[in-house]
Amino acid sequence: MNELLNELRSLAAKAENRRTETGIPRVAMVQGEIPEHLLAAVYDPMINLILQGHKTMTVGDRTLRYDPSTYFVMSIELPAVGRVHPAVSGEPYLAVSLTLDPSVLSTLLADLPQPADRHERDPGFSVAAVTPELMDAWVRMLRLMGNPDAIAALAPAYEREILFRVLQGPHGWMLREIAAPDTAMARVSLAIQWIRRDFAEPIRVESLAQRAAMSVSAFHRHFKAVTTLSPLQYQKRVRLLQARMLMVVSGKSVTAAAFEVGYESPTQFSRDYARVFGCPPARDTRAMRGRRGENPWGCGSLE
Repeated sequence: MNELLNELRSLAAKAENRRTETGIPRVAMVQGEIPEHLLAAVYDPMINLILQGHKTMTVGDRTLRYDPSTYFVMSIELPAVGRVHPAVSGEPYLAVSLTLDPSVLSTLLADLPQPADRHERDPGFSVAAVTPELMDAWVRMLRLMGNPDAIAALAPAYEREILFRVLQGPHGWMLREIAAPDTAMARVSLAIQWIRRDFAEPIRVESLAQRAAMSVSAFHRHFKAVTTLSPLQYQKRVRLLQARMLMVVSGKSVTAAAFEVGYESPTQFSRDYARVFGCPPARDTRAMRGRRGENPWGCGSLE
């Protein structure tokens, strides 16, 4: 498996320290140090394979670590804080990812036998040990970067194989849940889309539950099981992440960012921000901009 890993590292060596498109639909790569404000975001459903170094992902109060011996599955849109780290020997962090498309999954699942058991209790994100079969499928996918004319014909087949290998693994149930239209996870996913679309507006859990066709208690239970957050906590994380981006990238003041994302009190905003990111918003913003000699990667996070 080391030979496969080394080839993957060579294929992805041109990645930059941001999301780098490969020319293959839904496949991207990244390399090196990544500013913390870019890693603190609402992540799309994806399969992420680390090739070098390691990464930590924090969702709610749960932090997962993964490295070249594992891969990460996120089956639902989640507000998370990530941090990347180089290899012990000094080589830069390197990873590839496949964004999940429910329509591709549905088509694949239609050709596969359905398992007897179903899971609806575990969070919608986890780490699993990588297999030689999964890594081999990734190698063939990334080789297409050197043969663009073959992408249209072969990439769909390799994507199906990557998904199939994950479906065979311990977290395959996650992919089945997001592809099925009437599972608890699918209903939570719809609720998440509603929250994200109107994140600056007040939400009523009763209204979300009704739209998801669940009782309030069932909706709250399933939402927290999948995301590790309550609906209100989820909205708060989305607001704080958006505010952080407004301050760091757009230069908004603390007060302006707070009001823009839906807070009525800048004081409450600052308290919530410090609780999540480890320090007040103004100090965190200065740190990430590298001012006054502070750490340009931020002053703390959920980890």
